[in-house]
This record gives sequence, C-alpha cells and structure tokens, in this order.
Amino acid sequence: MSKVIEQKQGVVQEITEKLQNSVSTIVVDYRGLDVSEITELRKQLREANVDFKVYKNSMVKRATEKSDLTDLDEFLAGPTAIATSTEDVVAPAKVLNGFAKDHEELEIKTGVIEGRVASLEEIKELASLPSHDGLVSMLLSVLQAPVRNFALATKAVADQKEEEGA
Repeated sequence: MSKVIEQKQGVVQEITEKLQNSVSTIVVDYRGLDVSEITELRKQLREANVDFKVYKNSMVKRATEKSDLTDLDEFLAGPTAIATSTEDVVAPAKVLNGFAKDHEELEIKTGVIEGRVASLEEIKELASLPSHDGLVSMLLSVLQAPVRNFALATKAVADQKEEEGA
C-alpha cells in the first residue's frame, strides 16, 4: 500500500476516533475569517480544552460512515473545520457561538451532541447553558440552601433566647 493511502487512512481513523470519543462536536464554515481571527478563535478554543482542526470533507465523510453519523454528510461542503470536546458538552458550542456573534463570517453548520446529530437551534440553546463547572456550582448552591437556612434560623433562635435571658 502506498504511503499516501496509509496517511489518508490514518487521518480517517483520527477523525473517526474524535467523532466517537467526543461528547460534543461542532462543524463550522470558517470562510471569510482572516489569519488573525482564526488564530484568536483557536486560542479561545484551546483555553476551553476544545480541539479544532480543518479536514478534507472526503476524509470526514469516510469517518462519518465508520461512526454511523452519515447525517453530517449533507453539511460537509466548502471549507469545513471541526471542534470537538471529550470533557465538556457546552464548551465548543459556547465558544463558537460567542465568536460567531462578533464575526459574521463564521457559520455554525451542525454538530453532534453525545452521539446524536444536532440542529443549529439545538447548538445555540446548548451555548446558552452554563458550563459544567457553572452547573455544578448551581447544584451545590441549591443543596446548601436548606442547611444554610437551618443554621440561620438556629442562630436567630439562639440570639432571641440570649436577649430574653439578659
């Protein structure tokens, strides 16, 4: 087998693994962004632990076949970049949606969220959610509320008894 074919098979395998292992994948068209804008986008994605890479559409189509995600194929036209995250479902959508608001040239095409192809509307809804850490923080706050309220009520009763005794 020729070296070129082996390299292409390696790229297809890489894309397949990313599609299968990611909890969130967003497909974008980056046409119209200049080098400095793409560099800024890559920096923001890197800070959010999101992998961002440009692949040939033919390679991605082969990977979608292996991953049973052929519904993505209709969106694979023109320059395509893929952002994947193995940790945070919200991060790629949040960063890309925020960047797209400031840069009209960036077009979010579609995505895969936990193994299911998602529409543009679903991705925008996902982008409006707090991050994983934010959700955990909100949950802990809700769980602490009863204990905090009980402690405040106990302190108020103790203060009242102290005033009556004085």
